[in-house]
Amino acid sequence: MKVFELMGKHDHEQLVFCNDAASGLRAIIGIHNTTLGPALGGCRMWPYKREEDAIVDVLRLSEGMTYKNAAMGLNFGGGKAVIIGDPRSDKSEELFRAFGRFVDSLGGRYITAEDVGTSTDDMTFVNMETDYVLGLPGRSGDPSPLTAYGVYRGMKACAREVYGTESLKGLRVAVQGLGHVGYVLCQHLADEGAKLVVTDIYEDRVTRVEKDFGAKAVSPEDIYAVDVDIFAPCALGAVINDETLPQLKCKIVAGAANNQLAEPRHGDLLQQKGILYAPDFVINGGGVINVSEELSAGGYDSDRVYARVSKIFDKILRVIEISKRENIPTYEAANRMAAERIAKIGALKRIHLPR
Repeated sequence: MKVFELMGKHDHEQLVFCNDAASGLRAIIGIHNTTLGPALGGCRMWPYKREEDAIVDVLRLSEGMTYKNAAMGLNFGGGKAVIIGDPRSDKSEELFRAFGRFVDSLGGRYITAEDVGTSTDDMTFVNMETDYVLGLPGRSGDPSPLTAYGVYRGMKACAREVYGTESLKGLRVAVQGLGHVGYVLCQHLADEGAKLVVTDIYEDRVTRVEKDFGAKAVSPEDIYAVDVDIFAPCALGAVINDETLPQLKCKIVAGAANNQLAEPRHGDLLQQKGILYAPDFVINGGGVINVSEELSAGGYDSDRVYARVSKIFDKILRVIEISKRENIPTYEAANRMAAERIAKIGALKRIHLPR
């Protein structure tokens, strides 16, 4: 694997390999772009089969955070971290404290938070070694409910475009991934009267959603082919690919997972198939809005956060409008929207301030 070639492909600034034998930590921190400010993005823990898979993932995820933070109007760049390990068996205080020390060594270039496979409790251990961590208990807390709420709002915007109404009542929605975000999303959908078809690699999560919301469960490999109105990927990335895309029978793809398109051309193919795609880094921005509020001048305010996340509805409509006006796929419209803000802020004159 040619790491510098991979970094250069999308102009990543920095890739940090973190190793601590005593705790068993094997982590990678990716910093994509800090034009708008310090890189902000969560820490994912996953049992990657190969180190190369972890590298590719952190590069994709950190780039996605650059565009997500820009699209959400935040003054943060894009970064992400991955820890190689099983989140159900390999966690420990010493592992996350070791990770925290590596984060601290970057001096604020990267600010971490929870993500897939990690929790706010894990972040308390990280916080013992660094102040560059958000989403802590007693502050903004778990960002997952706000991520789910943003996806729900974005989904309603998509429904308005495709079905002429933002109501989701009676629509069939397939939810892939029933973790912190997926469960709360199912709750919103069930409350509005949507019909749920769900799957997860962990059977206990499926059983819980079946019991709580009357959902119908299918196997992970069958979720793509179910006849639904909306497909909501809420697990890992690259789920829209050459194998899965031909199976889709939905009219909308709108979910919380990062990097849902295996390659950009799959966004083109979705458009050709008549499926409206809600770009992931726009629709799933609620969580980063939530944690960023910890750094606001007035302190964290829940009502203000929900009001800001609710506007993801409008952001998705704007992406759709750009897509239709320019006759380009929605993923490209979202990229343009985010890149435009980065370029405008990056072009501002740098003024030297006396110390």
